[in-house]
Amino acid sequence: MNGEERREKIAHILKEKQGKVRGSELARQMHVSRQIIVGDMALLKAQGLPVVSTPRGYYLTEQEGKGYRKTLVCCHDRSHTAEELEMIISAGGMVHNVSVEHEVYGTLTAGLEIRNREDIRAFIERMKTKNAPLLSSMSGGIHSHLVETKEKEDMDRVEESLRKAGFLYEDRQVNL
Repeated sequence: MNGEERREKIAHILKEKQGKVRGSELARQMHVSRQIIVGDMALLKAQGLPVVSTPRGYYLTEQEGKGYRKTLVCCHDRSHTAEELEMIISAGGMVHNVSVEHEVYGTLTAGLEIRNREDIRAFIERMKTKNAPLLSSMSGGIHSHLVETKEKEDMDRVEESLRKAGFLYEDRQVNL
């Protein structure tokens, strides 16, 4: 099977699958390396397929959102990461990504796709086991999340929870 046929098959698998598909599983099914799958995903994205890449696998987003989306700018240190994510989830939100502004590279964004407490647990555990710095460590704790809720009232609850905790960045002086 050539690359184009492989990518067609991968796109079909992603369209049919409910949930995430690990890159290692796609590599096994296609009889190629994991790195080939990474390249295939980049090409599929460039062709317009709405592929989302997470540490727990690939999936397709729906082109048209069914909810209310808003970018929220937050600021806190590493010790409050799980708390921040828990607040968003508990108020009915999901976290699509995290972005920071870098003085050389501009905006750096990483997909998170955190939808529930298990996703939070897995993210925090992965950060600990990999001893990985948060993106916000490059920006003094300031970062933004693309958050989605089903209703505007849910988004209002997300914002209010983050505001009460002091996590929303609203042109304030922050000492971390």
